[in-house]
Amino acid sequence: MPILNLKVSAAPSPELSQKLAGGLVEVTARILRKRPEITAVAIDYTSPEHWIVGGQSLAQQGKASFWLDIKVVDGTNTKDEKAQYLAEVFTLMGSLLGGELHQESYVLVHEVPADAYGFGGLTQEYRYVEGKLGSRLAA
Repeated sequence: MPILNLKVSAAPSPELSQKLAGGLVEVTARILRKRPEITAVAIDYTSPEHWIVGGQSLAQQGKASFWLDIKVVDGTNTKDEKAQYLAEVFTLMGSLLGGELHQESYVLVHEVPADAYGFGGLTQEYRYVEGKLGSRLAA
């Protein structure tokens, strides 16, 4: 159920959006164990001429960049999983954005409290408690 907000330095493209979203959902499911069917990806495009790093645009530098912010429930992933996720997302973005990826590309795994995060009008804390109570009642 995570939401992934991705900003990339590229021209908008439905084909690229599909590749980016598909790759991110796969990596997120495999490493962070998040269910693909309830993982959302929102993609924003910024022209490389308007993405400035170190006083120069990415277009001037001949590089690409990205910013990924993913929201997950706190305590659901280990430090090692998050480190692996960051590394694999960086590799994925480099392969999909083409050219040289600027080192100033970022991933933020934003861990939020289960009682302050959810979908479908229910918090993740509610879903957790409901699952525990349901398993006890079924036993």
